[in-house]
Amino acid sequence: ESIMRLMVAAVGRLKDGPERELLDRYRTRLGSLAKRVALAPVAWHEIGESRAAAPAQRKQEEGAGLLRLAREADAVIALDEHGKMLSSADFARHLAKTRDGGAKAAAILIGGPDGQDQAVLDAAHLVLSLGALTLPHGLARIVVAEQLYRAATILSGHPYHRA
Repeated sequence: ESIMRLMVAAVGRLKDGPERELLDRYRTRLGSLAKRVALAPVAWHEIGESRAAAPAQRKQEEGAGLLRLAREADAVIALDEHGKMLSSADFARHLAKTRDGGAKAAAILIGGPDGQDQAVLDAAHLVLSLGALTLPHGLARIVVAEQLYRAATILSGHPYHRA
């Protein structure tokens, strides 16, 4: 069975506190389970928000930073409000299909407050929406971590996901 490394990169730094603790809880849970379903190791990166004055310039700088981190990925998933909505089971299947298709590394890219740069969307194999609601980046990151954990539980037959 082929192994696929996962990388999650997000714009914005999460401060210590409840959000960081919840993120770390899902990161820890995922870490041990990801190996069992050949989606490991999982690397987590944060890049600072651009300080540029214009939103387009901020998006461009942040996008370039995300794409630099994702340069070794065979598959890129970009989070965007206009993306495709998948059920948790379909997201798990997408990861498994990507892994089984021979991808050695996959990157999940979470943009900043201004959204994703077009270059990131163009590089993505899947543009994914977490839903129509706008989430603060810290919360979006927690949802991604939880859904990655959920995907690993689905793929491993663990009872956490009971939908």
